Amino acid sequence: MRKIVLCLIALLVFVVVYFVNGGTWRRADLPADPGSYYVAYPRNYKFILDDTDVCDEQATSPFLVLLVPVAPANREARDIIRKTWGKQSVVLGKLVQTVFLLGLPTGADAQQLQGKLRVESQLQRDLVQSDFQDSYHNLTIKTMLMLRWLCSRCASASYTMKIDSDMFLNVPNLVRLLLDPSTPRHNYMTGLVWWKSPVLRDPYNKFYMPREVIAEAEYPPYALGMGYVMSLDLPGKLLEASTHIRPIYIEDAYLGMCMKHIGIRPTNPPDQRMFIVNPMFPLGRCSLATVIAVTTTSISQMVNYWITSQESQGDC
Repeated sequence: MRKIVLCLIALLVFVVVYFVNGGTWRRADLPADPGSYYVAYPRNYKFILDDTDVCDEQATSPFLVLLVPVAPANREARDIIRKTWGKQSVVLGKLVQTVFLLGLPTGADAQQLQGKLRVESQLQRDLVQSDFQDSYHNLTIKTMLMLRWLCSRCASASYTMKIDSDMFLNVPNLVRLLLDPSTPRHNYMTGLVWWKSPVLRDPYNKFYMPREVIAEAEYPPYALGMGYVMSLDLPGKLLEASTHIRPIYIEDAYLGMCMKHIGIRPTNPPDQRMFIVNPMFPLGRCSLATVIAVTTTSISQMVNYWITSQESQGDC
């Protein structure tokens, strides 16, 4: 009930801001053109595909909801995840459900692709799509809409994980971590935490950020966007914080800024080997026995990781 109330309060704040601003989701300090470093959020985005029965009121609430941001055209990634780690629905006795998050397709074949997405949604019932343009620059918009969807649809779940579509996820290891008595039930976010990430000032760098946007030399601590876990009381709190902080396009750093605003810090996992980004060599059987999430270089590598993780761990 506490999580549901917090989500309702956050949604109420958004509704009030919407009407105060004359029916638009634009704060007074956010220009109509957000420029290269900000994104135009919040706005009155809506969900146009949401046929999933995940968190259905008539069914048992999931313990864990896995949310996978994916490009509209990337059907291959969705299908592979459905056949591997995304197909696990009951893990260690806990209900786990997977949802794919999309924006609008772009390009000359956008209308045709949208038609295919409608068919896929009817067949799979695991797509959630909103009416923003799906692009790398709009990842923050996708993330905030993910939080909004969780608040409105899944507030009764216990945990969620945002996980990129190029990641291998060891779901049993994740559930095992969340069931550990030492894992917090509230105000909890974990993943590969960057504690002193510098604000990059090189204008030729992909993640360049000028001082007039962020004056500080370092970002607040944040969990790397490849995959992070949070308790379900956090989405409502982060949504409320987002009404006070202009959103930058670097989505994981922006969540760190929102976390700082509400006075909550991310938590390191018990073992740093649980979250691995760009390993120098492919992981072997024993490494996969302890990992929760690791980046992959190809569909075939993800499948190989999945097959290996299903085998007996032997002497590891």
